[in-house]
Amino acid sequence: MSWGQLTDEEMLFYSRQILLPEWDIEAQEKLKLSNVLMIGAGGLGCLTAELLTRAGVGKITLMDADQIEVSNLQRQVAYFPEDVGLFKAEALANRLRKINPYIQVEYANERLTEKNAAEWIRAQDLVLDGCDQFETRYLVNAVCCEHDVPLLSASAIGLEGQLFMVLPDTACYSCLFPRVDQEDESRRCASSGVLATTPNVMASLQAHHALLYLGLNQTPLKQKLLLWNGKTMQQRILAFEKDPSCPHCQARYE
Repeated sequence: MSWGQLTDEEMLFYSRQILLPEWDIEAQEKLKLSNVLMIGAGGLGCLTAELLTRAGVGKITLMDADQIEVSNLQRQVAYFPEDVGLFKAEALANRLRKINPYIQVEYANERLTEKNAAEWIRAQDLVLDGCDQFETRYLVNAVCCEHDVPLLSASAIGLEGQLFMVLPDTACYSCLFPRVDQEDESRRCASSGVLATTPNVMASLQAHHALLYLGLNQTPLKQKLLLWNGKTMQQRILAFEKDPSCPHCQARYE
C-alpha cells in the first residue's frame, strides 16, 4: 500500500464522505496526508479539531496553555465537569484519539510565542487560529506570512463571528485589522460574554472551509471576510484588499 492510500477500515470509516460526488477517494487521501495546527483548544478549537478528526485529517496538533474551568463547559463541547483543572490541549487530544484511531494527534500545553512560533508553524499545511487574544493572532499571522503557510482565522464573541483565509499571495490579518485599531484586549469571551452556540457555528464553518482547502484545494474565502450575525441569522461575505503599508505583506515581496 502506498503512502496516503486508505485502508479498508478507513474506507468504511469515511464511507459517507467518499460517497459524495463532490468528494472522492482522491480527496480523502489528500486529507490523510495533511498536517494542521490548531491554535487554541477553547470554544472554537474544540469543535473545529473534532470535526477535522472525524473527517480524516492525517495529523492534528493542538496548542493551548490554559486549563479547563467550569465556565468553559457552557460552550466548549469536548469537556466535562470531571475535566476541570486538566490542560485543554491534552484533554482534547485524548478525546480525539478515541474518536478516530486512524489519524495522528499531538498537543502542546504551552502558548505560542515569538521564540517557538516558527518551529510549530513552518511545517504545517494549514494553521487554524481559534485563540481569543489579539497579540497571539498578530503573531500567528506574521509567522504564517513569513513561512508562506496558509492561515484560516475564526473568531466568535457574543452572537457574532468572523472567518477569513490568508494565503501566500493574499492580503493578511494585519491588512484587514491594522494593529493600531486592535489594541483593546478587553473584548473577549471572559469579559464580553458569548452565547453557547456562537463559537460552535463558527467552528463548523472553519472546519468546513479547511476541508474544502485540504481535500479539494478550494479557497472560497480567499481575501474575503465572512461575517455571521446570530441575532438576525444573516451571513455576509466582504472582499478586502492588501494594505500597501502592511509590514508583513511588504516583507513577503521584498
